Formats: sequence, C-alpha cells, structure tokens
Amino acid sequence: RPVTGKEYVDINALIQRELRKAPHFLAVCCESDGTDLAILTTAPRGFKSGDRATWFVLFHGVAGTGYYLSPVGLEVLVEHGDLHVSRWRLRKVFYNGEYFASMGDLEGAFESNLLEVVRIEKPQAEAVLGSMRPRRPPGSPGPLQYEPQGPRYNIRNNRVTFQGWSIAFGMNPNTGPRLFDIRFRGERIVYELSLQEALALYGSNCPGGMTTRYFDGSFGIGRFAYELVRGLDCPYTATYVDRHYLAESETPKTNQNSLCIFEHDAALPLRRHFSDSHSLYYGGLRKNTLVIRAVSTLINYDYIWDFIFHGSGDVEVRVHATGYISSSFLHGRGTDYGNRVGPHTLGTMHLHHIHYKVDLDVDGQLNSLETQDMEYELVKDPWSMQHTIERPYLRRERLEREGEAAFLLNTPMPRYVSFAGSKPNKWGHPRSYRVQIVSFSGEHLPLSSPMERSISWGRYQLAVTRRKEEEPTSTSVYNQNDPWTPTVVFADFIDNETITNEDLVAWITVGFLHVPHAEDVPNTVTVGNGVGFFLRPYNYFDEDPSVDSPDSVYFSGEQDAGACGANPLACLPPAAACAPHLPPFRYGGFLNL
Repeated sequence: RPVTGKEYVDINALIQRELRKAPHFLAVCCESDGTDLAILTTAPRGFKSGDRATWFVLFHGVAGTGYYLSPVGLEVLVEHGDLHVSRWRLRKVFYNGEYFASMGDLEGAFESNLLEVVRIEKPQAEAVLGSMRPRRPPGSPGPLQYEPQGPRYNIRNNRVTFQGWSIAFGMNPNTGPRLFDIRFRGERIVYELSLQEALALYGSNCPGGMTTRYFDGSFGIGRFAYELVRGLDCPYTATYVDRHYLAESETPKTNQNSLCIFEHDAALPLRRHFSDSHSLYYGGLRKNTLVIRAVSTLINYDYIWDFIFHGSGDVEVRVHATGYISSSFLHGRGTDYGNRVGPHTLGTMHLHHIHYKVDLDVDGQLNSLETQDMEYELVKDPWSMQHTIERPYLRRERLEREGEAAFLLNTPMPRYVSFAGSKPNKWGHPRSYRVQIVSFSGEHLPLSSPMERSISWGRYQLAVTRRKEEEPTSTSVYNQNDPWTPTVVFADFIDNETITNEDLVAWITVGFLHVPHAEDVPNTVTVGNGVGFFLRPYNYFDEDPSVDSPDSVYFSGEQDAGACGANPLACLPPAAACAPHLPPFRYGGFLNL
C-alpha cells in the first residue's frame, strides 16, 4: 500500500529518537542536534514482495528554501512493515561512504576517531545553496497577454468549448490530469486522453539515490497539483478552476485554482505566405491555441502538464520538468553518477519517463493502424536512359496485430503512424489521425531487473492495443511498494490480438535523461526539458480546417492594408485601445496544506 501521511509522521519520530543516540557526531558533522534536519523518503522499499524498509536521506533544513541541495551525508534505513509501530526499527545507517548497524555504532566510531567526518556548517537563509529569493529589485512589468473583448472560450461545468473544440476536463488524484470526449467540429476524435504515470529513476553511490525509482502516481500526481500562481504559472487573465479529491480523509479536500484554461497567442503564424510572383498578396493566420494546464509538485520536482488545441485540428500534449533536482552527498567516485553542483552536493543523474493513454476514436470507434515511411529506389531516367536517379517512394503498411504495433523505446519506428477510420475523405484516402512523438528518452530498466515488469510500459515508445474495460490503466498505485509482484503489468496487455477495424488505444511513453549540472541550481529550467506528442489530422479533412477561422488575414497589393475593412489587423488599435481591468492578485495555496 502507499505510505500515508500518518505513517511518515511515525517514521520521522522514530528517526528523531535514533538521531539522539549520536549527539556528538551530529554536533561536529552538521552543527545540529538532528531536530532541524529535513528527512526525504525514497522508494521502492526493499528487494522483494513483503518488504517495507525505506532509505531516508537527511538534509540541512532552512526555512524558505529547498533543502534538496544540502545533504549532510547521513542516510538511514527504516523497517516499517509491521502493523505495530512499536516494532519498527532502524536497520542500517550510512555516512560518507560507510555503513553502520545503528546510530550508536556510528557515534562509537566517531568517539574512537575511526570515522572520516566532513564538517558542514549549518547554512544561513541568505546564503543557502538553491535559494530562490530574488537578488534584484523588481523591474518594469513585462508583456501582458489579455483578451480585448473578453475570453473567446466558454466553460460550463467541466467542459470547455473554443472555435470548434469541445473538451471535458478532470483530475484523477493519483494519475493526474485527464480529458474525455474531445470533439472537433462536432466529431469525436479522442474518447480518453489521460496521464498514467511519471517515473523518476536515479543513479548514485549513496544508498538512497541508487535505489530510488519514484512512481509518482503512487504519491498522487493530481492530489499534489496545488494552486497556480496567476501571471506566472499561467497568464494573469486565465480562468482558474478548483479541483477536489478524497484521500486519507473522511471529507473531500479542495485544491483551489489548481487548473487553468486560457487562449494563448504563440506569436507565430499557424500558416502564412507572402506572394512576390504572378500576383502580389499576403495571407496568413495567427497561431492561437486553447491551453489546459496543471502543475504537480512531487516532492522536489514540478511537472507542468499542458494539453493544447490548435485551429488546424491538431492536439498537442506536452510536459515540462522544473523544480529542484534531487541530490546525494558527494563522496568517492560520485561524479560517475552526475556532476558536482555545490561544496558537498552531487546532482544525481536520473531519467524522467512519462506514460499516457490515448483512446482515439477517428471517424467512429473502430479503427485500424497504418504506417508510412520512405525508401529510395534506383531507377533509370525515362528521358535519359543512360542515367539513373535515386527516387524516394512511400512505403505503406497496415499493421494487423498488437505485437507489430509495439514499438520498443529508442528504436526506429515508422515516421508516420496513423489511426485510420473506415471511410475515405474527398480524395480517396482513409480519414486518419497521426501520432507524432517528440521525446529524448533515457534507457529503460533492463528486462532482467526483478522490478521491471512493474514499469513494463516503459519498454515501448508506442504500443497500440485493443481497448478493454479490464485494462483501464497501465499501472497501479500498488506497483510502487511492491514492484516485484506488480498489481498491473502493462506488457501483459500486448497479447497479439488483431487490431484491424477494432476499438484501439495508443499508449505513449515520452521522457528524457537528465544529468544535473551547475545551471540546475537553484532550479531546473523548462528550456530543453519539455517532451510530448501530437495528434495530427492526416487526410481526416478535405483541406486544412483553419481556413474557416474568423482570424484569417488576406490583403493584396492593390488594397490599402491599413484599412480596417480590408485587414482585421488594422482594426486592433481602436479595438485594444484600453488596458484591461485586472483582478487583484490573491494566493491561498498554502492554506490547505
């Protein structure tokens, strides 16, 4: 079972009692009596089913800043599987590369001068590594996005509509954001689009770091999606929505303003052309999108979940990682597992792998899977037979079974993979939606690992299976603490059933390898740390549906482009002459912790 808040309270009390057995060591190593040290859990909790023994890593705790960059070198292994708290015990102690049976043994080694102690001064708030306090006074305000005549989207209950789009949105307390019944121009494209799991797998030469494989769904991806900060997490004028959940309580709890919805001007044309030959004209359309966003804080990391809807009928799913890196105490050959980012801090290498479920219904529930890619063929020039040319041609294939549609992580797969309906478009091609993945994943856990089956979804960058009511999710909250006998094994979903003209689900893995470096202090930036995928119409329409957008712009060389009647962009100065009335800034995100 997942560890509850009460269980952590009891574990922390046990650790504090044990720390009191080494007062002289703590005073010298850390300028501490133990009560001011922060305690960080790891997971999973042992080596076999039935184990419940967790390594806890200790850090200097300084109010108002992240402690994750200030390890003191001390880690403790607590056995807490018994239903009687009084029988829990501290089973092992690690300090600066050495292992001890107890805190008493550690104190004894210190008193006997048999211990190499690294003295770490207690950091001050103004100088602590990783402080996010501003170092400069505020400057002039930056650009502000707003709607001159109010929002162009509409929200009713948990459904949002925008320029042909209709989406039902929600939040699962365990697995996080999820969307249902995604429609464009009245036709359903996706029945379910939901986050399934977020894996963070670490390497280190300290026990806590080397054993950590966080399955964030077990902690609560949706539960820990807190209130968003207006004007920073989302545009100031976005619509903010409360989310409710029930966990470890007899009454529901509310994370107010924890999901935001807004129209976003990407400051990029969705499409455009300037004609300088035959006739002179300009035509284009701004890239305005609808964004549904939530941000989950899973201990040290913050994940920004975006679902983006384009006027061209494209759906974009994106996740960015930010927040604090997790770290280990730097000792020995620590830099084999990361980079030094502080006096005694090793930024530990890790991978982020994220899993999604996409239940597409393209022109109906029954779909087939088609692939297309390119090859070259050597042909003689028809007009000059003594010459040859390497001509690219399109190789098309329809995949018949689940085994063919399970594409292993970090291996080549067809560049075009599409869910195809049974009906053609105007030009005779199957109405389809293409899955396009943008990812830089690390390496999946070796299949020989005894816990690999618990995250076997990570074997595949894309796997397409038949939809089954008994296969609603790719993992379980119980997989974290018993990965050796997992409750849900995704690999078992792939049993080579036929996938032709069936109700199909795409399971998508995206991610990246992160080797922390100096610039990850104080926080990892979102730049370059974003991955995701697109669902793109592929012959689903007869032409780009954005041609019907009322935001389209066209004017010719004979027209006065500065006239409002000829060019809607010329209408902006009077339409947006007044600054918007902004609501006052309020934040209550700390009230319900």
